[in-house]
Amino acid sequence: MNLNGTQNQQDAQRGNRPIVCRGVRGAITVPDNNAEEILAAARELLQAMVEANQIHPDDITSIYFTTTPDLNAAYPALAARQLGWSDAALMCAHEMDVPGGLPRCLRVLIHWNTTRSAREIVHVYLKEARALRPDRDRVPLVRPRQVNAMEAMIRVLQASL
Repeated sequence: MNLNGTQNQQDAQRGNRPIVCRGVRGAITVPDNNAEEILAAARELLQAMVEANQIHPDDITSIYFTTTPDLNAAYPALAARQLGWSDAALMCAHEMDVPGGLPRCLRVLIHWNTTRSAREIVHVYLKEARALRPDRDRVPLVRPRQVNAMEAMIRVLQASL
């Protein structure tokens, strides 16, 4: 950063790319439901997300924190304040309680004003949360609606006419 502002503002002024708001995702598991461990995990995750993407705190619009219902001893947004991020809008909530979901998981969504493309964003998953997104190739495909026998026969007849 220089006296004229952040790197994003410099790039936009040079006409390289427009500044857009991008989402940066991250997740980490917390060993126990106590305030110290929740805040330590949140700080670790936020710092890893910032480092991986070279995020400047002035470019953060807002941060949305969620925890699984088994983590309620502290608001994880306090970790951002502890890091000195006093100007970003922060919000905390609980994740859906999905059967078989990863327990004691803290998730973060940073809304970041950047010149980077969506493909250039690095999403960060730490500890057991790495299992949430081992890679994007394993996302199940949405199968097209199956055609019943009568529809198939009508299509064959229409094609032959």
